Amino acid sequence: MFQGKLVQKPARKHLLIFFCTPVSPGKSRLIVVGPRNYSTWIDPFLSRWMNHVMINLIVDSDMCLLRVQEEKLMEVGPSNWQKACFVTAKADTNVVAFRKWLKKYANGQINWGTKFNGFLLPTLPREQLMDRYWTHVVHCSSCNGVYKCLNIFKISLQVFSIASLAIMATTKSGVISIAGRNILAAASVLCFVGSKGVSHFIYKIFHFHDYNHAFK
Repeated sequence: MFQGKLVQKPARKHLLIFFCTPVSPGKSRLIVVGPRNYSTWIDPFLSRWMNHVMINLIVDSDMCLLRVQEEKLMEVGPSNWQKACFVTAKADTNVVAFRKWLKKYANGQINWGTKFNGFLLPTLPREQLMDRYWTHVVHCSSCNGVYKCLNIFKISLQVFSIASLAIMATTKSGVISIAGRNILAAASVLCFVGSKGVSHFIYKIFHFHDYNHAFK
């Protein structure tokens, strides 16, 4: 006879933890981890770069809002931050606590010394503000490796497309059958369209993916 209590599995938890370190006015170094206490069937098929792409969607969605918030805070001054922010939700408790701590020990703002004057740089265009390549891809071995492989694949498709056209143009009539020419023509078109699709994918995933909060 079995005695004792049944061991219950812990509830599933998936966290997104952000460590944001200011490095200059308007710029921060962001470190993100996503720990969880469970696994799913798709995990073996997800590479590290795919997880980075999904996290970047979250980061990009807030980038413009954070920039506007910084400008609003500069307008009212660090000691009057509550006039620029509406923080009544329970989730904002840590934000309020941090602001109080910053006001108590640093007069509400970071002391940049003589290296920076404390003013924000001019607002950048969206393509630069939400740029992924120079802020992440070039520094990440996983994303950078996939980026290079996809570019090689794109160029290979373009070369094959041009080579197919060159073969059809330089080959004498009768050497290649009509069916063969049709196959080469179709392959050339498919490779060209495929290269355009890969190019669009590379740009959207590894360079710039625009985000409009009004449509989300």
